[in-house]
Amino acid sequence: MDVLAILPLAIVMVAGPQIVSAIVLATGQDARRNSFAFLAGVALAITVGTMVAYWLFRLVKTSAPAERQGTVGTFIDWLVIALLVFLMVRVFLRRKHTTSPKWMGRLQTADARLSFRLGLLLFLVMPTDVITMITVGASLAGRGDPWWQSIPFLVLTLLLVGLPLIILLLLGKRAQELLPKLRDWMSTNSWVINEAVIVFFLALTVSSLGS
Repeated sequence: MDVLAILPLAIVMVAGPQIVSAIVLATGQDARRNSFAFLAGVALAITVGTMVAYWLFRLVKTSAPAERQGTVGTFIDWLVIALLVFLMVRVFLRRKHTTSPKWMGRLQTADARLSFRLGLLLFLVMPTDVITMITVGASLAGRGDPWWQSIPFLVLTLLLVGLPLIILLLLGKRAQELLPKLRDWMSTNSWVINEAVIVFFLALTVSSLGS
């Protein structure tokens, strides 16, 4: 599977409370400092999560006898498919959960430490993100691709979740009007975007089974 095929999954990583949290921080007090701290936590979380998934699945595959590694690779592909189907169902069932969680109200007055912790924990405990990172790691390991091919996925994820900060840096005060509108739109429509990306990657994974 081409490394570019996994890039759309970066959208699934951020479309939801993740990007909404980034927007809230970018419109709160000490917005720049807290946004950078949040991104630092995100960078650590997604790097660790994806790498752990990759090396675990790679270990499983390389530990198998040479004559069975193809079978193990196929098993990993089917596991990825199962994860994607589960993720698709989960996103659909939670499509109406647009109410912001209570903890998000604290972000307007957050400090750098809380922002960093949020970026770290949000991406490590959110089921959607965990499943997505496992999917990326398993896909690369199952195909025998090197770990560094996950770097474009990690960079794109960081860029997407950093969009509110980028908008803030580019537009200044005008961002205070634009970002709340973006937050409301993402809260309502993120599930549609997620479903489209998941279906796309699921189709690619299924089509690659025979290759």
